[in-house]
Amino acid sequence: MATTLMRNTAPREHPGRYYGFMSAVTVLAIAGAGFTAVRAGAFEGGWFDVPFAFWLTAGLALIAEFRPTRWGGLWMSPIASIYLVYVLATMITWGFLPALVVQSGAIVLLSVQIGSSAWRMVFNVSQQGVALCVAWQVWSAISAEATWSGAAHQLLAVFAAGTAWTLTSSALVAGRQSLRTGLGWSDLALQWLKSEWALRATQVAIAPILATAAMSSWWLVAASAIPIFSVYRILQTAADREREADHDPLTGLLNRKGFQQVVDGKLTDAAETDTAVALLILDLDRFADVNSALGHEVGDQLLVELAKRFTTDTPPGKAIAHLGGDEFAFVWSELDGMTDPMECAREIRARLDAPIVLGDVSLEIDGSVGVAVFPDDGADFQTLFRHADIAMYESKQRAGSYTRYGAEFDHHSPERLHLLGDLRRALDHPDAPGVNLYYQPQVRLVDGEVIGAEALLRYSHPERGMVNPSEIIETAEHSSVMRMLTERVVDIALRQLRAWKEAGYDLRMAVNVSVRDLQSPEFTDFLTERIDAYGVNAKRFQLEITESALMADPRRVLLNVQRLSDLGVGISLDDFGTGFSSMQHLRRLPVTEIKIDKSFVTSLVDDPDNAAIVSTTIDLGRALDAEGVEDDKVRKQLDDWGCHAGQGWHFAKPMSADAFERWLADRRKDR
Repeated sequence: MATTLMRNTAPREHPGRYYGFMSAVTVLAIAGAGFTAVRAGAFEGGWFDVPFAFWLTAGLALIAEFRPTRWGGLWMSPIASIYLVYVLATMITWGFLPALVVQSGAIVLLSVQIGSSAWRMVFNVSQQGVALCVAWQVWSAISAEATWSGAAHQLLAVFAAGTAWTLTSSALVAGRQSLRTGLGWSDLALQWLKSEWALRATQVAIAPILATAAMSSWWLVAASAIPIFSVYRILQTAADREREADHDPLTGLLNRKGFQQVVDGKLTDAAETDTAVALLILDLDRFADVNSALGHEVGDQLLVELAKRFTTDTPPGKAIAHLGGDEFAFVWSELDGMTDPMECAREIRARLDAPIVLGDVSLEIDGSVGVAVFPDDGADFQTLFRHADIAMYESKQRAGSYTRYGAEFDHHSPERLHLLGDLRRALDHPDAPGVNLYYQPQVRLVDGEVIGAEALLRYSHPERGMVNPSEIIETAEHSSVMRMLTERVVDIALRQLRAWKEAGYDLRMAVNVSVRDLQSPEFTDFLTERIDAYGVNAKRFQLEITESALMADPRRVLLNVQRLSDLGVGISLDDFGTGFSSMQHLRRLPVTEIKIDKSFVTSLVDDPDNAAIVSTTIDLGRALDAEGVEDDKVRKQLDDWGCHAGQGWHFAKPMSADAFERWLADRRKDR
């Protein structure tokens, strides 16, 4: 499995320069360490005649890195290492070479702890080896004695050497990071120093104390470990507090803040390696019912048990978060072994299959999962998270288990938001151009008489031109603009119905309405007021609703439809045959007409199955209207079966109001 750490990979743009720089640092470190070691010399009497205080100091340096801590105050460092204090104390007490050994051992141990690649481990040993060479030269130049005595000028030399070590290490790491990110070297070095100076200054300040203790007794070395590890403890406490801020206290999983940090890191890695990242959101179904029926304590226990399920056998690199309430989030990348985003969704759903037993209560849990994938569905956390959330709600609406994001689900994309704003401006003023209606005739099949027309929405955008009506509806129906659009359409249709009446055409007008309209009691009041205002016969006005609208909320829809029927408005069930209406609802619905969908009508002559569906529907015995009458064969067949009316291009295509009146006049002349 590939590593997800970006720092373990080379930039794709110029890997040669990147590896060349690190190779140069390694060569410099080897040459510098050899030269400095020869000049500085080794222990008198050899390595086997060194004091126990040295071995204790070296051991403490290694022990300090057995449990590295990540402190958020650091910028580029992966952890808050504290071995520098032991390295400086060893250098001023026993010399350069012992300090190099202690430092290299601590870095190797630390690299293993944080999962560094081999070449990154070599680079870190090398760059800090170069920093130690520079620190030794500074120490030797300022200090008069070869060993530590605690003199004032030696104290100054320690501070200067520690500063030189920090500046050199920061410069080399900033150089590597600059080649990786393309950012300025000076800016990176300055940012590094700003984030780490306090920690490094503390370590440099403690080094003389440790050196003095080492020259006196190994017991004092052991005792001096207390303030050193106090610094570690402070850092650990800071890290624990940051962890608490990034984790959900109930489940122990990441919260949204911590989840975003993890995802941001994975997206950076994925961008560098040209791989994918899957972000998934799970929303539990009917969780509020559990809280209401069994209490919030049981609901909390349920969330804890689910968290345990999700974290069992979790592959390395896969992060899980509890976003609050009944929502969980997951992120997994190809670098972590993710191969199929939808397989991740199926795995999450599989964890919900078995019931959760809490005491004497067994709970069946279900949920919907939305999936968004980097880079196809978004390039940053906010976009991916929003798209996964959209996909999750789409999954709920479909009554499915999981759904991958699609642009068609997004009713609030930037393009649609612009379109929505332009549409709102067009609707704010009654006389503003743009929103109009076209009319398609509805013809009585038995004698060819025109009995009405269906009003069809048209919107001419000032820049885009004519916009597909389905896009308009999909954009508006999730906002208050839908109500404004419906009111404009009703006004135009009623005005046109009155104009036809005044011109001597006794026609009916059919207008499509949305789910939002049918679920709103105010819509009936509005329609009543407008019918009275225009002085038209309510029986000549007909609303077309779809099966999907009927089934969205049958109880509320049926109540409002009944009120409209009592008003005298006709009700037509549009697109019949494409949804899942139950016969019980159809029996209760005061429908004056059923409109068979054109997908069945167009091919009924050549498709026996569709012919059987249309024939059976007509046998229901209600008034029937058929969409999609494209030729005379279809018209004749529908007439033979007893279909009442039809509309389609066989009679006429949708037309503007003026063109419709000219078509009517020409038809009257022909008859």
